[in-house]
Amino acid sequence: MSKAYIFTSYAHEDEALKTEMDKYLKVLKRSGKIDTWNDRVLMAGEEWDKTIMDELNKANIILLLVSVDFNASDFIWEKELTEAMRRHEEGSAYVVPIILRKCQWTSLPYAKLQALPRNAQPITEFANRDAAFTEVANGIERLVDHILAK
Repeated sequence: MSKAYIFTSYAHEDEALKTEMDKYLKVLKRSGKIDTWNDRVLMAGEEWDKTIMDELNKANIILLLVSVDFNASDFIWEKELTEAMRRHEEGSAYVVPIILRKCQWTSLPYAKLQALPRNAQPITEFANRDAAFTEVANGIERLVDHILAK
């Protein structure tokens, strides 16, 4: 495999944080290590439900951008998270929770997975968000390097 394919699952209320995180992943894109997809690249006329699930099923890394809005989304809960965890269980994808905002999440299915940033500290609680996003990008790069080395 020459590139990792990353699918980002997030609530639209967290779009600004997702956009910020995407900037930190740009280095990995420019180095040719990853391609990324999220629902903001859907084109007019595409079936959004089918396209989202098709892209999720192509990914070998699925990022969960965790917040109260993420956990409250019925679409994420019923579709994206269910499929992401199924793929994790069968070993066909790595699922990485990224804790954006403080919320309850430790009883949810993804709580057993190693989260980013370290100690699952919410990104919005870092004194320096650049440090938080850089830590997330470094963690993702280590995972990408692990996948590409296989």
